[in-house]
Amino acid sequence: MDKKTVQCPKCGSLNIVRNGSIANGEKKFSCKECPRQFVENPERRRIADAEWRMIDRLLLEKISMAGVAGAVSISKRWLQQYVKKNEMKSEGRLFS
Repeated sequence: MDKKTVQCPKCGSLNIVRNGSIANGEKKFSCKECPRQFVENPERRRIADAEWRMIDRLLLEKISMAGVAGAVSISKRWLQQYVKKNEMKSEGRLFS
């Protein structure tokens, strides 16, 4: 892929250089204008607001992490990081 056709998703710059590849072999790029690193067509999907609420409800119901991850189609690793971040962020209220 020509670097002139790749645009930074953060700042919109066309001053992009190739920066290796990720585990699945996709090309990784780096913006020279801002510190953003990215792949051109990421396979990751955004989690909808309804899914965020469902994740929180399932966790409050003491469903296992594997069960929550399977029900919402997210990775267990992502869910563990989400739980840890929320525990640290709000000691009093775990999930809102």
